[in-house]
Amino acid sequence: MKEEQIALVTGGSRGIGRAIAIELAEAGYKVIITYKANDRAAEETLHSIRSKGGSADKVRFDVADSREAAKQMDEIISQNQNLRILVNNAGVTADGLFMMMPEEDWDTVIQTTLKGFYNVTKPVIKRMARNRKGSVVSISSISALVGNRGQANYAAAKAGLIAASRALASEVARLGIRVNVVAPGLIDTEMIKGAPIERIKDIIPMARIGKPEEVAKVVRFLCSDDASYITGQVISVNGGMF
Repeated sequence: MKEEQIALVTGGSRGIGRAIAIELAEAGYKVIITYKANDRAAEETLHSIRSKGGSADKVRFDVADSREAAKQMDEIISQNQNLRILVNNAGVTADGLFMMMPEEDWDTVIQTTLKGFYNVTKPVIKRMARNRKGSVVSISSISALVGNRGQANYAAAKAGLIAASRALASEVARLGIRVNVVAPGLIDTEMIKGAPIERIKDIIPMARIGKPEEVAKVVRFLCSDDASYITGQVISVNGGMF
C-alpha cells in the first residue's frame, strides 16, 4: 500500500492559501492547513477538499507565536512523518505611509511573514532532511519586487522571504529538498478589498486581476516531480505587471 504523502499549507483557510490547499489535495496529497482565527473559513476549505474525495485536516495557531508554533509543529510532524510539501502562505497586511506607520503595524507584518517562516520551516526542514525529499514553496508578492507605496512593512517582509528562501535552497539542495518562491501580483482575494481595482487594471498588460487558482497551479507545479531541477527560484504570477 502506497504511503500517504502530506502537504502543509499555512494560512490555508482563505484566498490563495485555500486555492493551494484544494489544488494539492486534487494532486493526491493529504493536506493540513493552519490558520489563526477564522474557524468557519477553515471548515469551508476542508469541506471543499473532502467533497471532492480529498483528505484534509486543520490546525489552529499563530505562526508568529514561537511557543505555540513549536508545540503545534511538533505534533503535526510526529503524526505526519511523510511530510513532503510545505507552503508558507500565512501573511497579513497593515498598509500605511512609512512616516506614519505605528511600530505595531511594522512588527505584526514582519513577525507573521518572517518569524512565521522560521517557526514553521525549521522543524519541517529537519523532517524532510531525514526523508531526503521535500519541497518548500513560500508565497511572496510583487510588492517585494517593486516596493509598492504604502507597503514598506509588507514589501520588507516579502522581500525577506525571497532572500531567506534562496539561502535555504542552497543549504538543503544536496539533501533532496527544493525551496522556491511564488510572487503573485494583484489577485482576487479579500486582501485587495478597497484597492482601486479599475485603475490598477490599466497598468496590468493582461488588463485583469488574477485568480487564486492561477497561483495555486504554479505552486502545484513547483511541488511536483516535474520541477525536480528547480530550486532557489522566484516565479512571478502577475499578468505581466513586472
